[in-house]
Amino acid sequence: MKVILAILRWIVFRLFRARISGLDRLDPSKPALLLPNHVSLLDGLFLMLVLPPEVVFVVNTDIAKRFASLLRFCNIVTVDPQNPYSVRHMIKTVRKGSPLVVFPEGRITTTGGMMKIYGGVGYIALKTGVPIHPVVINGLERSKLSYMHELPRRRLFPRVDIAFGKSYRMDSDPGLPIKARKEQAAAQIGRMLGRELFESRMKPDVNLFDELIEAAARGGSDFPVCEDPSQKIGYKQLLLASYVLGRKLYPRLPNETNVALLMPNAIGHVVALFALIRIGKAPAILNFSSGQRQLLDACETASARTVVTSRQFVEKAKLHKLVELFEERYEVLYLEDLKGSVRFADKLKGLIDYRLKRPALPGPNEVILFTSGSESKPKGVVLSHRNIFANIQQARSVIDFTPKDKVFNAMPMFHSFGLTAGTLLPILSGMKLFLYPSPLHYKVIPELVYNNNATILFGTPTFLAAYGRVAHPYDFYSLRYAVAGAEKLKDEVRQLWYDKFGIRILEGYGTTETAPVLALNTPLAFKKGTVGRLLPGIDCVLEKIPGIAGGSLFVRGPNVMKGYLLHGQGFVPCPDWYDCGDVVDIDGDGFVTVLSRRKRFAKIAGEMVSLNAVEELIESCFPGIQAAAVNVPDSRKGERIVLFHSSPQLAHSIMKEGFKSLGASPLLLPSQLRYTEKLPLLGSGKTDYVTLKQWAEAGMED
Repeated sequence: MKVILAILRWIVFRLFRARISGLDRLDPSKPALLLPNHVSLLDGLFLMLVLPPEVVFVVNTDIAKRFASLLRFCNIVTVDPQNPYSVRHMIKTVRKGSPLVVFPEGRITTTGGMMKIYGGVGYIALKTGVPIHPVVINGLERSKLSYMHELPRRRLFPRVDIAFGKSYRMDSDPGLPIKARKEQAAAQIGRMLGRELFESRMKPDVNLFDELIEAAARGGSDFPVCEDPSQKIGYKQLLLASYVLGRKLYPRLPNETNVALLMPNAIGHVVALFALIRIGKAPAILNFSSGQRQLLDACETASARTVVTSRQFVEKAKLHKLVELFEERYEVLYLEDLKGSVRFADKLKGLIDYRLKRPALPGPNEVILFTSGSESKPKGVVLSHRNIFANIQQARSVIDFTPKDKVFNAMPMFHSFGLTAGTLLPILSGMKLFLYPSPLHYKVIPELVYNNNATILFGTPTFLAAYGRVAHPYDFYSLRYAVAGAEKLKDEVRQLWYDKFGIRILEGYGTTETAPVLALNTPLAFKKGTVGRLLPGIDCVLEKIPGIAGGSLFVRGPNVMKGYLLHGQGFVPCPDWYDCGDVVDIDGDGFVTVLSRRKRFAKIAGEMVSLNAVEELIESCFPGIQAAAVNVPDSRKGERIVLFHSSPQLAHSIMKEGFKSLGASPLLLPSQLRYTEKLPLLGSGKTDYVTLKQWAEAGMED
């Protein structure tokens, strides 16, 4: 029997080019729980060939009958999922001293992501107290024996990677009822498997152009990966265009490291982005909604000497004066001119590059974005390709994305949410992507989502609220997920989407410096009012702040930026722990609640007052009013609150009565009201507090 297994192992491992890691972490002579993800009918066979003979497999009675001839080569314990005594049977097996393999999902995935974890597995872990080993299988989901029928280019013998993770023991509160403890244990197992799944997909070195080549190989050259209102392209066209444009750009950018990119959401932007990466340049993506001074400062900060843009975009966005200023200081290259200079020889060289799958040229492997902070000069956030790739894999580890999905993205790529989640995630994961140039076209976007049968929509709560108000109740019939980020999701927006469209918005949280997503609600782990759990691979600490509930959030992980580019100073590396600048609370189940920005507090008469809390009180008292609170110096109390609002009827006496009816502290009452027809917004849709504070301070001088 050993000889037969050895021969079978040799054949199977070579056919599937199997790679095994971490097996030395398992001691087969001691009891343990091995918990693998379940991606195909071949999972059990591979584990049987990999694991020592002492290991026992839990097998469904129906499966045991169907594969009896194969299962005679290993130790099995058969269980009937409908029988409540099956769990006791498994516990007895572990207590006898045998490592036990159990698929905690109880079924093969149909999404490619994790399915729900059954509480019975958590109960086994709690009752036995043995070490738990996560086991991650990658690759078999692309086999003919998976349930992922929509995957393109499924293979008889895909490459297989099996990783055995570090062991850990279940942490549980013995004071809780057993049902709650089982649910807690199942959640822990899910998080542990998600982290192991993420780590198994990470790479030591990453280049986003090389990842595009791999995505094309997985998805097929003709897969329609990207579309905008004027055209649609597949992976082959995207790669060919990137190769050809890269060859045209390369001689124009001698000795340049960072190249500014001024483009809207369109296929041309995607091609230019990958073309720059292909030739070893770092794209510095400019926020075209910023003022002229900010954009010129951004180029100086990034030490960029060339700006790549589009004549059509300059014309439509009316950026002629800005471009004239650019042309006085930098070389401005127009995509239309570069395209017009392409000859047959250029196309032939690009085709050869494509056929040979030539990788990216050596370069910094970075992308530069700019923050909209309160500093007088924009800060460049230096994100490595690995930072962005890590964030994509973190998201894919907790939420299912499939080739059947179509992402609709109107979030600009100068915003990290629009770049990583809205653009690179679908392109590098094998999903269709529809790019739209402006998130402000509130009436147009719902209709486009409807016409394109989009299944995933990313947006800020401000934009989602606007879409929700004007959309027909059936416009979002095809959406599986609506994901909100960049600012707090208001209850009224959440309820509007649920009542009108039957869609539960998944709120997330992050910063540009973390590429950007740190936490995310998912269908498997959702808690209203929170921003979800931290993504796999992210560690955090909360630093207490006197006078404020919760703690200041510090994080570290592979998605945290390399550092800042500061105007006049150059590169400043990120410390080991990145300070998010937010005050948060994390509950016992790991769900994160963002309480406020640390800077969004006013110190009034020695007491810390949350400006977010003031805005929430206004919304509770006067629904529909747009309101934003800022703090300004006050000679008597230290600071005072100025409230900007959109209601001409709002008076201080009315507001005072509303606050009193809710039992709010008098400290939360703004001392000054300032009416404005519309609150100023940043290009990302966030409230522009910097401008509001300037208005408030200017008003003090009047």
